[in-house]
Amino acid sequence: MTNFKGDFTAKIDSKGRVSFPSAYIKQMPDESPKKFVVKKDIYDKCLIIYTDNEWNRQTEIIKRKTNPYNRKHSAFLREFYKGTAELKLDSNNRILIPSRLIDEIEIKKDIQFLGQNQKIEIWSAENYNTIGLNPDEFSNLAEEIMGGDLPELD
Repeated sequence: MTNFKGDFTAKIDSKGRVSFPSAYIKQMPDESPKKFVVKKDIYDKCLIIYTDNEWNRQTEIIKRKTNPYNRKHSAFLREFYKGTAELKLDSNNRILIPSRLIDEIEIKKDIQFLGQNQKIEIWSAENYNTIGLNPDEFSNLAEEIMGGDLPELD
């Protein structure tokens, strides 16, 4: 399982191609296929990239928790998978982001990659620079989430 770390700025060309950060490629196992799945995030105006293996793991979680014959579950599944696309690194280690996703998160020229454990977020640089918590908000949130008893590590 790949744990992506780091944030990187890149420029996207007029065709939607962007250089995939070499640091992320180095963080992936050598035998890992350089295939990804990208989709719109369900909470924020950004995209989420999963490795092919992580996407399969996420899909298994969703399969275990949903019933396609339940109307609410079916509506969730439709929205979750809407706009999903497969990405592959080209010979220059670039990915091609579909134009509909570029438009949806309002990418102009500069994008921000943010490694976040098993996924990578892609933001328009303009939107990325407006998100975040002030230091007090973040420390309060950290205390609320992490301040209790620590679970045993496997």
